[in-house]
Amino acid sequence: MSDRVEFVCNGELVAVDAEAGEMLLTVLRERLGVTSAKDGCAPQGQCGCCTVLVDGDARVACVTPIARIAGRSVTTLEGLDEDVTGPLAAAFVATGGSQCGFCTPGILMRMVALRAKNKTTPLDIDRALAAHLCRCTGWQTVYEGLGAPAPASTPRSLSNAAERASLESGNSQRVASDIPLGHGGFADDSAPRDSLVAVPLPPGSDAAFVEAAGIRWVVGQSLTEARALAGKVQGRRTTVEVRPPLPLPPLPPGGVRLATSWVEPAYLEPDASWCEPGGVPASALANGGAFGGKESSPVEGAARELADRFGRTVRTIFSREDVVRLGPKRAPVSGAAVFRNGRLAIAGTALGVLGPSPSSYTFGLDSAWEAILPKELFASPRLRAAGLAEQALLVEGAIDAAGIARSDFVDETGPVLLDTAVLEASGASAGARVKVDGSTGSISRIEVRVSAGDPLDEVVLRSYAIGATHMALGWVLTEGLAIDPETGVVHDLTIRSFGIIRPKDVPPIDITIIDDGGPPLAASSDAVFAAVAAATWNSISRSEGTRPDTFPALGTRASQMLRR
Repeated sequence: MSDRVEFVCNGELVAVDAEAGEMLLTVLRERLGVTSAKDGCAPQGQCGCCTVLVDGDARVACVTPIARIAGRSVTTLEGLDEDVTGPLAAAFVATGGSQCGFCTPGILMRMVALRAKNKTTPLDIDRALAAHLCRCTGWQTVYEGLGAPAPASTPRSLSNAAERASLESGNSQRVASDIPLGHGGFADDSAPRDSLVAVPLPPGSDAAFVEAAGIRWVVGQSLTEARALAGKVQGRRTTVEVRPPLPLPPLPPGGVRLATSWVEPAYLEPDASWCEPGGVPASALANGGAFGGKESSPVEGAARELADRFGRTVRTIFSREDVVRLGPKRAPVSGAAVFRNGRLAIAGTALGVLGPSPSSYTFGLDSAWEAILPKELFASPRLRAAGLAEQALLVEGAIDAAGIARSDFVDETGPVLLDTAVLEASGASAGARVKVDGSTGSISRIEVRVSAGDPLDEVVLRSYAIGATHMALGWVLTEGLAIDPETGVVHDLTIRSFGIIRPKDVPPIDITIIDDGGPPLAASSDAVFAAVAAATWNSISRSEGTRPDTFPALGTRASQMLRR
């Protein structure tokens, strides 16, 4: 059954034959070719990437039934004047408020609605951003782009900015005024809308499928049809408590121990590709690295294989639930460390796949980290900073517990800060200090110093460092994923169930960039992630008088440290 629905889209009257229950987002993207509205979680309505204006009010298009739009006016970024979008996009480029650019179109639309209603106080912006999710920037640069005081900047080379962004993301990335507007070249934006569409077969579905690239796919004439044939069911948030799947080791006298949980990388753009018969599939990594999570995504190989099999162009698309079920995770570890007689001893266990398959390793200070927790244990492909941050926590925790002054063995003129972690990744290094308000127990400020050789562009480097800080805080304090320890089945399938820190709860973050005159170094944000995670863990120990031995640290007041 279909109903004809007429409405005004970006100033033009349009009419569509909508399917029963169809949402505004699929009409915009699939029928009208309006791609600034992004599908990050549809139809969960939880990421804000598909925000548009309906009669001037901000609405999340993926949960807005098209039947309710009849006779109304819809505006997307494409329908706004350049004198509106230009300054907003320029502000986000100037502050580093956009990296991959997938989430920012929705954020900009929300800001346009606020400004039209003259609701631009800090409280207004806090409330507005609560409807959005950004995994890359850590939010501080987004606030700056929306009108908060921005850091002073010198004239920039956007080619240098793109080079720094590519070094940090691990993949080709552009920095330009069209990126915040959603024109990062995302695979599914460029796909022909008359293509066949393939979606993964959901668990428990008895739909007919075709296997390609190790995945069972349901193929339809459109995205709506493919998901209907597959019997896609919106994911839910479980009531199961997040628990580390590995048991804690014995606590060594004077040492530390830690068990972490599964963590979802939560990149905003779901895996997608498309390919013509005999062609080259569109990259799933259009404008960013997805934290390493898409380096071995099956969507590209499947698109090519299915296109050749059907003799037609095929789009392969993950839903948010597919990303969580099928994508790599930050794997749990359980370890203990102690610093004694000038020597560090650590024992650890790691899980590398969904399901119970631990392997144990014991080592001393002179052992190579790769021999302790091999990269392949963490995920395939390995997520960014996997191994490095776990090492940082155990090493720095043991040093902190032993009361050893870092000034005894580090150079204070470099990235290190007093009472902090100092890590290296690909030659880049970072130090962090977490300050806690003694009267409230909340984090009052985070200070980070980072050295990455030639910064190339301090705005981009600062944005990545702030984003890494946000992710590190979440890993320690709030983030976790409920997964059945026996079957490996993921219970938490909504993007809001991962525990990602809300915009208004992010403490002030100060970034100091050290230019040591050397060549540009990659992945400095990995070092920042590890340094901030270790410094946060140590700060909990000092402020609480006890050190949490599981992540997320929900069993102590630690989870309240972000409330401002």
